[in-house]
Amino acid sequence: MSPQDEQFPAAAAPEPAAPCADEGMTWWYRWLCRIAGVIGGMSCAIAGLWNCVTINPLNIAAGVWMMLNAFVLFLCEAPFCCQFIEFANAVSARADRLRAWQKAAFYCGMAVFPVMLSLTLTTLFGNAIAFATGVLYGLSALGKKGDAISYARIHQQQKQMDEEKLTGTLEGQA
Repeated sequence: MSPQDEQFPAAAAPEPAAPCADEGMTWWYRWLCRIAGVIGGMSCAIAGLWNCVTINPLNIAAGVWMMLNAFVLFLCEAPFCCQFIEFANAVSARADRLRAWQKAAFYCGMAVFPVMLSLTLTTLFGNAIAFATGVLYGLSALGKKGDAISYARIHQQQKQMDEEKLTGTLEGQA
């Protein structure tokens, strides 16, 4: 270790992995996903609380799970809503480093579980926006749609290669 590294240990340490938030997502789509996550968290919390006002134990379990979903959505998508929790920013930073397909699978899986516990309108509608958040992240994982010119060029090259293969096999038979 050089004397300069001893003076500035933070500068000598390797940087943490860059967040995967820039996977081709535009700024407005990233905000759309975050807003959908916050609204999904609110709908999960309200429907989960409403689901807990019953005597059916499966409804209560689904309601508690929905409120847990709401907490996780708020923690990952809007950590400023959880300022009283010390580890909120660390969890949010870790969630931002996840790839879009990982977030999609996590959010959709979280939203499906209460519906499997108790199939009611409250659980369906309460988890619909949380599931939609996962779908939005899943769509961003697919990537951008190409333009028509690129597709036409690829199609033309493919057609030309097919014609060359066809003429090559016909010449080989003669």
